[in-house]
Amino acid sequence: MLSYISSASSSSTTTAFFFNLRSSLLAKPRFHFCPSIFSKSQQRHYSNFFPRSSSSAMDSPSIAAVDSIADDLRNQSLNSNNHGGNHDGINNVSKNKGVKLKLEELNWDHSFVRELPGDPRTDIMPREVLHACYTKVSPSAEVENPQLVAWSESVAESLDLDSKEFERPDFAQIFSGASPLVGGVSYAQCYGGHQFGMWAGQLGDGRAITLGELLNSNSERWELQLKGAGKTPYSRFADGLAVLRSSIREFLCSEAMYFLGIPTTRALCLVTTGKFVTRDMFYDGNPKEEPGAIVCRVAQSFLRFGSYQIHASRGKEDLDIVRTLADYTIKHHYPHLENMSKSESVSFQTGEEDNEVVDLTSNKYAAWAVEVSERTASLIAKWQGVGFTHGVLNTDNMSVLGLTIDYGPFGFLDAFDPSYTPNTTDLPGRRYCFANQPDIALWNIAQFARTLSSAKLITDKESNYVMERYGTKFMDDYQAIMTQKLGLPKYNKQLLSKLLNNMAVDKVDYTNFFRLLSNIKADPAIPEDELLIPLKAVLLDIGKERKEAWTSWVKSYIEELSASGISDEERKASMNSVNPKYVLRNYLCQSAIDAAEMGDFEEVRRLLKVMERPFDEQPGMEKYARLPPAWAYRPGVCMLSCSS
Repeated sequence: MLSYISSASSSSTTTAFFFNLRSSLLAKPRFHFCPSIFSKSQQRHYSNFFPRSSSSAMDSPSIAAVDSIADDLRNQSLNSNNHGGNHDGINNVSKNKGVKLKLEELNWDHSFVRELPGDPRTDIMPREVLHACYTKVSPSAEVENPQLVAWSESVAESLDLDSKEFERPDFAQIFSGASPLVGGVSYAQCYGGHQFGMWAGQLGDGRAITLGELLNSNSERWELQLKGAGKTPYSRFADGLAVLRSSIREFLCSEAMYFLGIPTTRALCLVTTGKFVTRDMFYDGNPKEEPGAIVCRVAQSFLRFGSYQIHASRGKEDLDIVRTLADYTIKHHYPHLENMSKSESVSFQTGEEDNEVVDLTSNKYAAWAVEVSERTASLIAKWQGVGFTHGVLNTDNMSVLGLTIDYGPFGFLDAFDPSYTPNTTDLPGRRYCFANQPDIALWNIAQFARTLSSAKLITDKESNYVMERYGTKFMDDYQAIMTQKLGLPKYNKQLLSKLLNNMAVDKVDYTNFFRLLSNIKADPAIPEDELLIPLKAVLLDIGKERKEAWTSWVKSYIEELSASGISDEERKASMNSVNPKYVLRNYLCQSAIDAAEMGDFEEVRRLLKVMERPFDEQPGMEKYARLPPAWAYRPGVCMLSCSS
């Protein structure tokens, strides 16, 4: 373990790089977006980014220069969405809409506890849990007249759950954990992780308790989990509870992200406990009592990078658990990788002197690691495209299914600022700011690959390729997303760079700008003094010099549009299908929270309905697309701590 912690602390090289990048962002009025680091000319930089050391099997591997086989891999079954593993979490609504089950009729199949090693103890005393992937525990949060705040009929449909079940008088009792869910087997997962670049040791489900896994009528596996349900052995010094404010944020954002088309965990329901929880929101020595709540999260799996890291960190005797857990994950969530044949010839060629060819079909773990890397890259590209900042990208918050997981101090960009972080804890270094997310995710992928290497599941060359594929996949997806957002037929790096630079200088609202951009006409004859009229609502208080800069950009943009030959109507419809009008801005969450804390849950439900149709105009709901009011910039609204 000591060698692992020691090697983890060597991330100072990485941290220094992030610091330099942030300094560049903050010191210059132009926008320097970090995806440029993935260019071929800068891959050598990454060999220093993850220095190789022979002192420990857990040291970070370097990224070798390898020949890209993007087109080859893209055509193989590695990236097919037609396999049993659902790429987007619950992003495939159950096709059998005729199935409507009561809670007592759900089809349970507890593979996690059946197939993986468990803790022989079932007490909740805080402790190190060794040689186990989980501990069987039951919800223990104190409850007094719990109330159902909000629910997702979309999630219920995916679970084959009859929506009438939400009307049951005992529904809130069951999903507060006060009454058992018939057929369930509850447990808390053991995992570790790097937090802010440093190895933190055992973490685990400190306030999340899985109720069990079920199979729906399409044989899709879903895990139901209560967050805020009470103490577990992984709670350390915490109480295992959650407050209403953070639970509302998680519930709403889980659903908002899904309807934006972004892979995510989901939320079935949210209930109050009827009890108060003490929290020091700003860590300033002024705790206060807040209403307690519990959200029921749903995902194919809540496995994260840290689920494998914790066992690798504990030395030789637990390395077999890494393999066991990897086998379990591939079997249930990446089954197509177990059936790959040599005929598929998914291979790559290294750039080293021996020019060695490595065939991924000969090692399912390497193929799995590549797909995890690519799913992660695709997820981060989607975040960047929609302006989402996670806020706490520790390795224990990284899903091996490529899902957005653990909604804490998240935030969607309002005024465009590459250095924006929604996390007050992150302020000193802004490690997890918006512009750093692609780099941080790659750093996390390196830790994941290092874990598999330590268990001898993948070789150094395969590990290098895992990270190589991250960079290529991220850039492919990011460029495609931004090209769609601009309504162009092909990627134009110069045009996009200039646009993001202008937006950063003038603090332009990210969401509203791209939505309004579809109103630009592809007509080079438009008088110069009329070019900015369609963008007037977002280009506020800019002087003559900035107007000239924007006018110049719009002229170049119109030239590109004119050359595309796409009609204004067709382009507008296409752009509006990828540029949302509504995103879950922090101030909207806060308005719903304020009302809910007074016992009025209607705004939470109304906001959910708006976020279920983010790309539609929704007449009468325009207020939910407005710029944040002045009060939205106070602490606790635009920026939050990890306290919940």
